Amino acid sequence: MNSSPRRGRRPGSPDVRAQILAVARDRFRREGYEAVTMRSLAAEAGVDAALISYYFGSKRGLFAAVLQLTMNPADVLASLLEGELESLPQRAIRALVVGWDRPETGLPLLTAVRAAVADPELATLLRGGLQREMVDRLADRLSGADARHRAGTFVGQLGGLVFTRYVLAVEPLASMTADEIVRTLGPALRTTLFGPVTGHARRPDADGGRPAVRR
Repeated sequence: MNSSPRRGRRPGSPDVRAQILAVARDRFRREGYEAVTMRSLAAEAGVDAALISYYFGSKRGLFAAVLQLTMNPADVLASLLEGELESLPQRAIRALVVGWDRPETGLPLLTAVRAAVADPELATLLRGGLQREMVDRLADRLSGADARHRAGTFVGQLGGLVFTRYVLAVEPLASMTADEIVRTLGPALRTTLFGPVTGHARRPDADGGRPAVRR
């Protein structure tokens, strides 16, 4: 007799998506982001793993749904990494500011950050997700023995921008436009990823030009 999970909706269950979310929420809190697998979640929820992909797209999509995020920073970074690496600092800053400035995407993110500050378990969960889906993913695209260190510092700098502009609303960052923030912070984040610009390298423009990169 075949006891494997059935594909599609479970009989008698009107909201399979909610069931998956409930299981995922509990497992992420107890075990952390890295330890939980799609297969084990599917087994506990009594569904086929393909059904989780159908509802949430990926593990990071499920993680964002658990946190009730309408914009997943990990998905944003994955999209940015499909472009040229040299302009990543400028593009990352702009994507962050544009996303956080929109109430429909920024407010759920702000709620998650504030909740993590007050809830150590949630902070651990967020840290695990950021480490695997952002730091490690970025490090995979960078070259050099210290790629993971540079990737972690880069993500930390973006986190500092979030905390300063949106959580504490510290001026002048709180009132600066996206273009101003890109011009002001872009060079520092570029240095984090690639090292100092050589004397003859031209300055990248606000939209992420192609500066000479020291390898």
